[in-house]
Amino acid sequence: MAGRILIADDVATNRIVLKVKLAAAQYRVSQCDSAARARSMARAEEIDLMILPPSLPDMDGAALCRQLKSDPVTAALPILMLLDHNQSAHRLAALSAGADEVMSYHFSETCLLARVRSLLRAHDTDRELRGRDMTAREMGFAEAAPVLHRPGRVALIGASPEQAVGWKSGLRGLSTHGISLMGRSEAMQLSPDQPAPDAFVLATGHTGLNDGLRLLSELRSRPATRHAAILMVHGADADELQATALDIGANALLEEGFDPAELALRLDRQIRRKRDNDILRNSVESGLRMATIDPLTGLFNRRYGNHHLARLAERAARNQRSFAVLMIDIDRFKTVNDTHGHSAGDIVLAAVARGLQDNLRAVDLVARYGGEEFVVALPDATLPDARLAAERLCRRIAALPIALPDGGQVRVTISLGLAMGSAENGEVDALLARADAALYRAKSEGRNRVCIAPTARLTEPAGPDQGCAPLRGPLRSDRSSRSA
Repeated sequence: MAGRILIADDVATNRIVLKVKLAAAQYRVSQCDSAARARSMARAEEIDLMILPPSLPDMDGAALCRQLKSDPVTAALPILMLLDHNQSAHRLAALSAGADEVMSYHFSETCLLARVRSLLRAHDTDRELRGRDMTAREMGFAEAAPVLHRPGRVALIGASPEQAVGWKSGLRGLSTHGISLMGRSEAMQLSPDQPAPDAFVLATGHTGLNDGLRLLSELRSRPATRHAAILMVHGADADELQATALDIGANALLEEGFDPAELALRLDRQIRRKRDNDILRNSVESGLRMATIDPLTGLFNRRYGNHHLARLAERAARNQRSFAVLMIDIDRFKTVNDTHGHSAGDIVLAAVARGLQDNLRAVDLVARYGGEEFVVALPDATLPDARLAAERLCRRIAALPIALPDGGQVRVTISLGLAMGSAENGEVDALLARADAALYRAKSEGRNRVCIAPTARLTEPAGPDQGCAPLRGPLRSDRSSRSA
């Protein structure tokens, strides 16, 4: 389900224009006309993004932004501030107050929606990391992460060496971060075992849409630079390019001729966010590894999975969102152990675990529940989305060749039971029981397929197979210990 956006503005026309554009993109929109009401709604309700004007009758917009960012309850709420005049002084004031993004009221719909998507995507990622860290600390496996304030490393990659030198000169005296010039090929040669920049400033280039966007895509796909902050510098009147850059993964945009002070502010914000997320990732990884990670597969274990599912169900109830749970079993796994030995069985378990992880989103949970059983949790998933994900897993595992120590190969299939959770139907034990019952149906009806647990809210027709989704084409021989 799309995020919930709160528009605070005392001018009804502004609220109506924004609501029409956002509602057309399937966002849920709430409105208010005062700072007091905006603050109250942000604290009491689950808001994913707030859009503020320069001023409200009872408070200046920048002052409200400062209040929201200083309140622990609303500090993580992304704020998009709209400006009457898109001048440098107004932009700097809004960014200094804590606004995550600023735009003029004379925006294009393309740019507005691209920025909304980018802010919501970043918010979801941050929230998921905080949620996993909180789960670990509640279970006693991690400590509060320390706050670090050391300077970061920034790489400037201009369309020409002269452009990058100009950026560096402009930042002199405005930034405490280490600033260096870097070429495109040098950026793509960075490896995970060497220090990488915390942030990149990239020019989109002047040879078509491309050099900058291609490099942005490359940096986002590589382990060494995947989590770096990336700021793109674009030309004027480049709405489609801006939208493409944000959708590919740019964290922020600046137009050529920008005020160096704005770049310095944005670098501070993005590097701080990147560092916070790095700390959360490291905290979760180190704090949970021994107590909640299955040593064979590297997946979370049953203890962590149950706790995470409980939090997911609470969030669904609070936000009125649905989620999905998949119960997965390797077909005829006992035959693998009997035929090839238990060491081969361990190899198969690890390979299936990797196959599941590789074909799911980063926010999805994969846990080993014991033996050859796995559980997958899909946050904010609809039934059609969950079914497509389950069928994809079924196909990919069936097509996965698994090398054995003796030089041979083995292929296995999996059966999946899918159950949908929602605000009205999210009790974890009952949900797992329904997914498990659907898994047994998948086993009894032929294996290597997905069966969907019936619910009162099931809106997708199950078809002649009554909720089971058999895969087309010939199947490999099944190898499972689970009874049909």
